[in-house]
Amino acid sequence: MTVRLHLVRHGQTPSNLISALDTAAPGAPLTEEGERQARAVGRALAADPVDAVYASTLDRARATAAEVARPHGLDVRVREGLREVLAGDLEMRTDEASVHRYLSTMVAWASGDLDAVMPGGESGRETLDRFDAVVDEMLGTGAATVAAVSHGAMIRLWAMTRAGNLDAATAGRWSLDNTGVVTLETGGPTGWYATRWQDEVVPHAAPAGGDGPGGEPLPV
Repeated sequence: MTVRLHLVRHGQTPSNLISALDTAAPGAPLTEEGERQARAVGRALAADPVDAVYASTLDRARATAAEVARPHGLDVRVREGLREVLAGDLEMRTDEASVHRYLSTMVAWASGDLDAVMPGGESGRETLDRFDAVVDEMLGTGAATVAAVSHGAMIRLWAMTRAGNLDAATAGRWSLDNTGVVTLETGGPTGWYATRWQDEVVPHAAPAGGDGPGGEPLPV
């Protein structure tokens, strides 16, 4: 059975507006605009036969997931493993040097150095392992279509490393806005391939490769 996975970024928060590295629990709530975005993505996914809805433990993800689950009459399954890439010692920083350190660590992970560690945080391997564990749980439920509300950097990292037709350069060219959706399906040599990245249709063929992430995988 093919499984479709919608990875949904949460709605806008006050931390988004100041580009703060806000990754600790419970995190910032949704703004009024974020609440509007959450309702909109819930309506957008209402026609899809979603069988299960998951969210990270952070308030903004849970609030967004509630709107995704509502049209389907589903409860939200909250899982720690869907948390954002943890900022560690860089938590709530907004300065250029801290943001660069956060992003450069992710670049190292995307380039294959999964043992690199975020200052005071997790390694790339630990970060992906916890997300993988939740995805494995999703696959074990028998659900054909799952929506998981997570976070910008985490979605970008997992999709570019797990989808056979994405790489860091390809995914880096595309933004991931608040309540943006990345859709993947099972199949292909790596187990997953991406079908859409927000408004972009993703070619099924594997990418030719590139020099590294070019977008802004900012979290929160």
